[in-house]
This record gives sequence, structure tokens and C-alpha cells, in this order.
Amino acid sequence: MDGPASATRKRLQVVLPALLRLAVLAAAAIAVGVAFGATIGLVFAAVAFGLLALLHLFYLSLLAEWLEQPSLATVPEGIGTWSQVFARLYKTRRTTESTERRLQDNEERFRRTISALPEGLVLIDAALQIEWCNPVAERHLGIALKADQGLRLTNLVRDPVFVAYMTSGNFGESLLFRPHANPALALAVDVIEFEPARSIVVTRDVTQTERVDAMRRDFVANVSHELRTPLTVVNGFLETMLDAEPPPDETRRHHLLLMHDQSQRMSRLVDDLLLLSQLEAQDAPSVDEPIDAAQLTAELAAEARALSGGRHTVRVEGTAPRLRGARDELRSAFGNLVSNAVRYTLEGGTIALRWRAVDEGVCFEVEDSGIGIAPEHIPRLTERFYRVDKSRSRETGGTGLGLAIVKHVLLRHQARLDIRSQVGQGSVFSVWLPAARVVLPQDEAAKLPPSEGASIIPAPSGCSAAW
Repeated sequence: MDGPASATRKRLQVVLPALLRLAVLAAAAIAVGVAFGATIGLVFAAVAFGLLALLHLFYLSLLAEWLEQPSLATVPEGIGTWSQVFARLYKTRRTTESTERRLQDNEERFRRTISALPEGLVLIDAALQIEWCNPVAERHLGIALKADQGLRLTNLVRDPVFVAYMTSGNFGESLLFRPHANPALALAVDVIEFEPARSIVVTRDVTQTERVDAMRRDFVANVSHELRTPLTVVNGFLETMLDAEPPPDETRRHHLLLMHDQSQRMSRLVDDLLLLSQLEAQDAPSVDEPIDAAQLTAELAAEARALSGGRHTVRVEGTAPRLRGARDELRSAFGNLVSNAVRYTLEGGTIALRWRAVDEGVCFEVEDSGIGIAPEHIPRLTERFYRVDKSRSRETGGTGLGLAIVKHVLLRHQARLDIRSQVGQGSVFSVWLPAARVVLPQDEAAKLPPSEGASIIPAPSGCSAAW
């Protein structure tokens, strides 16, 4: 980079020759005045300086004309100082054009790269107006950059779910929808906010993934359904043989009991697989009915005590509200949490079923003093067949699908699951239900028949969702 001394030197290289020429003209005028008289000298000086001024005006006009349409090919040529000025203009313009070509090449290369991506990209401003998009986005959303640039994206893609997603401002999760323009296409949409006034809409074609998932669900559902009949027959014959007269000898009875336990376990697995397939088939609950959560909690507590057989202390805390949703689904989800608490809590431990009022709605918690869960296992607990302790899970009769069922039930009810646990100190499974699922306001909910325990406990300062 040129310093102040270098810049001064360059200015002097232009100014000094001009001053020297002016000095030469002045000296020539003086010499003419001495030789031919003062009047002749003044006339000579006026003519010489007038011609010099006209020359400068001419070159200034050339410079002004060139600045209107600057081009490397049309840089003017001059003499004296103007030759240096035009030479520097030529050099500067050559550098500028070289930089512009390089930038254009980089931009073109970038656009080709973006256009080659399998995802659709739409650049929008704060008003959702299209600034740019690649060809993939044009195919996905049925838009055209040349015709639709500057128009609102939501005016062109009028799918209600898409419009609601784009105008919500909540882009934490992807949107999955099928555009009206092409119902056979399944799109996953994400919005990336990279500037205060600009965002990128990313569209991905997940049609094949959805098709594969549908095939998997259908396969699991069909196989599970087909297994039900033979398992029912096997269970029936095993029970008949166990109850036969005369009773079987101890060895045979032991073998029959083992077979019966395993067939029962397989029946539970088939039932859970069928339930999961039903839950995955639709995003909304099967029914939307009022639910007396106090009665539901009392049933869960009774089942927990029966499963525990007196080995644990089971208590209910807080005042349960009235909810809206599918009672059977929520009962299944809450029941899985409660049964897990019983299975993984040692004898003499405590299990609490707790309702709490929170800002966003209500929270149902199942807290136990059990063996706890290591932090590395918590993010994967809702995966199918994922087990922290495989041998213990099989001993307690678990299928490995309970928390996966919980996850899907809560998703259908716009709820979320939070898991907090420490090894050796127990776990807390919290179900956060939105206010839209609460039927009565807080003052009316307080009048409901309370379940066992104290009043509503204040909400915690915050939780991090496991999924």
C-alpha cells in the first residue's frame, strides 16, 4: 500500500512538469517583451496562455466524455501532463475491469455451484419478497425468478401450512408439506436467517424418504397384524396345557411357563408395534375429547401400586387440570412413563406423579428415586428398541418401544418430553402440554376434585427438551 510520501511524490511528478511549462511560457513572454516591447510581450503571453487554456479545456472535455462511458478501449491520448493523467486512467481502468471480470467469474461460478445443489434455495427479504432463487427451488415451489422476482413468496405459494410457517417467525423445526401445485412431491422446508433483513428458504425433496417410511410402516403394521393370530393360538394352547388335568410335572410346567412368558412378551411387542404404526400414520390425535386428568392420574397411580406390589411408595402431587385430546393415547404415554419408573426403581424407593402449572400450559411429571440414567443415553431414549441396560429391560418385561410411543403421542398433542436424570439419584420425566390443551382456566381448574397430595407446585426456572 502506498504511503503518504509515495502519494506526494506521485503528485509532484504531475504538478512539477506543468509548473515548468508555465515558467517556460512566462520566460518566453518576458523575452518577447524585452525584444519587441512590452505590448508585444503581453499579447504573446495572452495568446500562449489562451492556447494552453483551450488545450486543457479540450482534454477536460475528452475526460468528461470518457467518464460518461468509461472503457479501457476508449481511454483518450494526450500530451504533457495529460498523457500522464490518461496513462494512469488507463492503468486504473485496466485494474478495475480485471477485478470486475474476476468478481463476475466468481459470482457466475457461485451461481452455477448453488444451482447444482439438490436443495432449493430462495433468498427473501424481511417482507418475504423474492430476491433470488435457484432452478431447484423454481421446480419445488412452482415459481420463476424472471417473472416473480420482487414478489412475496407467500403470494405465489398459497398453501395454508406454508403461509402459516413463513409468517410465524418460528423456524426452529422443519416444515413438511405437499405443495398444491405438485401433490406428489413431499418437501421439507427450513428458513435460515443470516441477516436482519434477509433469509434463505431451503427446500428439500423428501418424497422418496417419505415413501420408504410409509413402506416401512406398512410392512411393520402388516407383519405385526399377521403375527397376532398365531400368537393368540400359541398362547391359548399354552394356557390350556398349563391348566390341564392332571397338571404337568415340574419340568414340563417350567418349560411351558417359559414359553408362555416369551409368547406374552412377543404379544406385547406386536401390540406396541401396531400402536406405533397407528400413531405414525397421522399427525393429529385420533379423537379430541375432554379428559379428566385427575381421574386418569388416579388410575395410573393404582396401576403403579399394583405393578409395584407394595415395594415402592407411590404418591400423587398437585391438582390435575382438565385436558383436551385422545384419552387412550395420553393414558398409554403416561402409563409407559409410570411403569418405567416402577421397573427401574429399587425396592423401598419413591415414585411421584406430579401436576404443575407453568406459563406455557401444564406439566405432568413422573419422578422416581431409581437407578438413574447416564447423560450419554438421554438423547437416544426415545429411539425404537434403544435400551440403557438390555438385560434389566428384558427381565422387567419391557419391549424397548415405550418411550418411542410416548414421543409420538406427545408430538400428536403438540407436547414435548424433558428428561433429567443422575445416575444413582433417580430421574424426572416431564411432559409439557401447551395451554391450548387445557380445557378450563386456572381458577376453574382449581375447583376440580384434587388428587392426592398438595397444591400446584411452582414451575422450575427452565428445562431443556430431550427431543
